[in-house]
Amino acid sequence: MTTYITTPIYYVNAQPHLGHAYTTIVADTYNRFRRLTGDTVRFQTGTDEHGDKIAEAAEKEGCSPKEYVDRISAMFRSTWPLLDVEPDNFIRTTDKDHVATVQAILQQVYDKGDIYFDKYTGLYCTGCERFLTEKELEDGKCPDHQTVPDEITEENYFFRMSCYQQDLIDHINANPDFITPERYKNEVLSFLSEPLEDLCISRPTSRLTWGIPLPFDENFVTYVWFDALINYLTGAGYPDGKEFDDYWSAAEHVIAKDILKPHAIYWPTMILSMGLPLYKKLHVHGYWNVDETKMSKSIGNVIRPAELIEEYGVDSIRYFCLREMSFGLDASFSSDAIVSRKNSDLANDLGNLYSRTTAMLVKYTDGVVPALVGAGDDTVLSDLAGTVIEKYRKNMSVFQFHRALQAVWELIGQANKYIVTNEPWALVKEPARVARLHTVLYNLTETLRLLTLLLQPIMPGTCRKMAEGLGLAQDSPLVTDLSGNGAWGMLEAGTRLQKIDALFPRVDTKKKKKSVKQESKKKKKEKSCKNKQLSGNVEGVISFDQFQKVELRVAEIVTAEPVKKSDRLLKLTVRAPEERVIVAGIAEYYSPEDLLGMLVLIVANLQPVKLMGIESQGMVLAAKVEEDGKSRLVLSTVSASVPPGARVA
Repeated sequence: MTTYITTPIYYVNAQPHLGHAYTTIVADTYNRFRRLTGDTVRFQTGTDEHGDKIAEAAEKEGCSPKEYVDRISAMFRSTWPLLDVEPDNFIRTTDKDHVATVQAILQQVYDKGDIYFDKYTGLYCTGCERFLTEKELEDGKCPDHQTVPDEITEENYFFRMSCYQQDLIDHINANPDFITPERYKNEVLSFLSEPLEDLCISRPTSRLTWGIPLPFDENFVTYVWFDALINYLTGAGYPDGKEFDDYWSAAEHVIAKDILKPHAIYWPTMILSMGLPLYKKLHVHGYWNVDETKMSKSIGNVIRPAELIEEYGVDSIRYFCLREMSFGLDASFSSDAIVSRKNSDLANDLGNLYSRTTAMLVKYTDGVVPALVGAGDDTVLSDLAGTVIEKYRKNMSVFQFHRALQAVWELIGQANKYIVTNEPWALVKEPARVARLHTVLYNLTETLRLLTLLLQPIMPGTCRKMAEGLGLAQDSPLVTDLSGNGAWGMLEAGTRLQKIDALFPRVDTKKKKKSVKQESKKKKKEKSCKNKQLSGNVEGVISFDQFQKVELRVAEIVTAEPVKKSDRLLKLTVRAPEERVIVAGIAEYYSPEDLLGMLVLIVANLQPVKLMGIESQGMVLAAKVEEDGKSRLVLSTVSASVPPGARVA
């Protein structure tokens, strides 16, 4: 199969930010996944370099538009290697071949009679670089830029977009996956339920000269969308490229929801006018919010990719973006959330599994993968691996990256439990059970190979290290080819492991907290008063208002270990959703390995106290059960479908 995956070409009136990074990481991940399954793939990104805003930005900086776009475009190009993004083509709308393609298409559509000259009065948003309808405004302002559009009257060229409205509606209805997720398809169909206006495609040179000249009228330049959108054709080799037909029939665009209308309405009608088949799919994602607000240069909450990479590492950022955002919906960005994902998912789960397994192989088999001898009915990991790969392929194919990763983490969680259940450290002490030890170690090492294979599109740098540690070449089909090596048991016995550094060193949250401004004395005092009120009513009747002050949350136990010099206490690290430590008196009833991954209820707003020298930041809830004259504690748990951090009402 062939896949042609594209990002939008990013407008160079500003530097790269988290929004650009997310879209590009998504496209790169899909590109790598498709290659993993054996597809022939072309992956394209680039920069959009014409228009009003570019001319304005260049003028403010005292340089020519060409000097300005060269500098900003280079920033985008240099950002992608930092994120381990590897496009096959980086296109610029100032490229000579693109300019020629745009002019050829304009002439073709003009000769067909689909472009005409007219006078128009409309509400023009400079930020969007298009005219808006009254219906699109919110309180008289552009909803994306929160500015009042200018009323402009001028003569321009228009594209007969309205002629292709019904053809587009019919295509969307006949192809349910043309626009995904479905909510955006429905949004487009709702917009198309009313008559389309024709599209203004030019600007007079008396107002703007920084653009591609119309081939049929030198007094006008091309409007940005009729220039920018055509990049997808130029990059695929239109019109004479040998592979154009193959790539274009497999074209999939990835965009943010703010440019849905140009990509779902303007672009398809342009393609229909040209007589070409429509692209295959349009994938639309939501916004990243910072402090519950959409990222915006004007309010100063823009997150730069280079800063994130320097602080957290490239693969932590790639994983966080894909795991945290449900594709199509908005997601929240915060430093705490990244640290929580890195410490819990990457360091505790994946990192510990890798380091424990490889350390046992070094210790028990001299770092050599043992042969399977008498594996018997031990198919716990192999059976789950088959199910996980099926879920992974299905969800990666439809851009549900968070669900694909959830499936992979099911395998990681089971492998960690497999270690605890089988106790290789005990097996090695019994000569008669060497075969069993080798079976356990082989199954764990083969699990690591499959994880290296599955995570390669998401965290390519980490997977290169994992492959090296497993004694495999970075380009070995065993870790780069899901089409033929996704089956269980492909790792050869006798493979020798190599020493590598820890995959994901934990972030010291205590040190990080010290660098953050502390709560004000007033807030601390209020919190202390609340806790005193709570603790003062434990044994008596409390009012509903008092009960409402108790903050109950769902928490996931990510690590558990005995507290030294105590037979009763366990030290639990929980995620709710931030990471915290809770000391619980449950050691008589639960072993640490029983608790990993358990979703429990905690009191989250108790004042921290020290127990056996450990600061405990909450309390787990348990029921006291009487059986045969003896009492025991049973932890309060919830369904696995409830996310850590959910409030209990």
